[in-house]
Amino acid sequence: MKTVVIGGAKCTIEELLSVVRNGCHIELSKEAKERIQQSRRVVEDCVEEEKVVYGLTTGFGKFSDVNISEEDSFILQENLIKSHSCGVGDPLPNEVVKAMMLLRINALSVGYSGIRLSTVQTLVDMVNKDVIPIVPCKGSLGASGDLVPLAHMSLVLLGMGEAMYQGEKIAGEEAMRRAGIAPVKLTAKEGLALINGTQAMCSLGALTVADSETILKTADIIGAFSMEAENGIIDAMDPRIHKVRGQPGQIATADNIRRLLQGSKNITHQGDLRVQDAYVFRCIPQIHGASRDTIEYVRGVVSREMNGVTDNPIVFADTHEAISGGNFHGQYLALSLDFLGIALAELANVSERRIERLVNPALSGLPAFLVRNGGLNSGMMIPHYTAASLVSENKVLAHPASVDSIPTSANQEDHVSMGMLAARKAREVLINTVNVLGIELMCGAQALEFQGISGLSPAMVKVYRTVRKAVPPLDKDRILYKDMETCTALILEGVILRAVEEAIGKLK
Repeated sequence: MKTVVIGGAKCTIEELLSVVRNGCHIELSKEAKERIQQSRRVVEDCVEEEKVVYGLTTGFGKFSDVNISEEDSFILQENLIKSHSCGVGDPLPNEVVKAMMLLRINALSVGYSGIRLSTVQTLVDMVNKDVIPIVPCKGSLGASGDLVPLAHMSLVLLGMGEAMYQGEKIAGEEAMRRAGIAPVKLTAKEGLALINGTQAMCSLGALTVADSETILKTADIIGAFSMEAENGIIDAMDPRIHKVRGQPGQIATADNIRRLLQGSKNITHQGDLRVQDAYVFRCIPQIHGASRDTIEYVRGVVSREMNGVTDNPIVFADTHEAISGGNFHGQYLALSLDFLGIALAELANVSERRIERLVNPALSGLPAFLVRNGGLNSGMMIPHYTAASLVSENKVLAHPASVDSIPTSANQEDHVSMGMLAARKAREVLINTVNVLGIELMCGAQALEFQGISGLSPAMVKVYRTVRKAVPPLDKDRILYKDMETCTALILEGVILRAVEEAIGKLK
């Protein structure tokens, strides 16, 4: 089993996925351990010297002007975790919580948080032994970081709360006991170091970015698949058209479509059957390309945030200072994850319009709703309804969370990012979008039952066969939701993408 070394400042989305989805273990680098210990010494000196430092020798938020004695610091840190564990709603998925833990470990490893090495190591042990805290999805304002979800995460570290362990939901104390991990007794600054950060929204954002990249490439494949069924015009993919505009995502998408359709006998040229295609085919590079560039931008923001220090106060060991600031504020993630949701919603918008062109006989030249004996059979009529419903839902979800703010903590925290809401909405839009694309994939395969598959490009033959291994042709009406779920899984799990890339190499 591969081990991912956590040293702060260099963790990648790919490494995150290897831990939370592939079961790789983690360990702290030697350099990270040294930085953590150096930072901790500053905290201990501040407490011993009775310096007035936010979160070390004072209360929190509005109570920052209340001094706390050294002997009460133990109570203060534990109270912080207990009092902030106020989340509601369904638990976050296990992979998101595990990612939260890893990213918090990574942030602490940079060495500006003042936490003890033993506390960080306990978090490492929890990740490696799959002790996954139960963390409600709602309650974060994304202002002083993701205080509420990170507090729920930290409860189990203290032997409180609830956790998933070996497939069972049990008390946090029992989960730690079964895993052979001793709970932690927090000291000065440690509670604040655990919960002052953006790791909940960042972990959800990182996983959504990773899945978005798979879905984007697969959207190119599915768009090309529909073009095969509709005798699309390849001239619109001429590289000269896209070069003169100069947008990188558009250029890459057009290149993908050309490669995907190379060798096709179904694809036409302008003037063969018609002069122009509708926008949903002709403008695939412009539409998918814009989403492609957006996803790349969001990956950059998320990757930097994964490796950033989002604590407060930040402890500088070189100058022996602890300085209070606002790195916990989630505005960067809030704005970018709102943008991600919009980019994903557009992939669904154009996919639903391609579905319409496939099922509408006035546009496709194929049997209505892609079924024989129409009237007795409804065929693909109602899957299109579902796609339309999901697209309309996305339009609501794509409204940005980051334009909202609400003051809290007696107006001490008077501007909040709503970044966790942006992350949750982006994830929901992603799920809706992959379902719409799954319906298009199913309809494209069904359209080819009438169009024929002898003229398909090699890449599209792989797509057709991959779909047909899992979903049979529709000869007459049957229950379709299982077929829809199967097609969605083929996309989200990367099955379609891998099948194509095995045939023609990596897509851009």
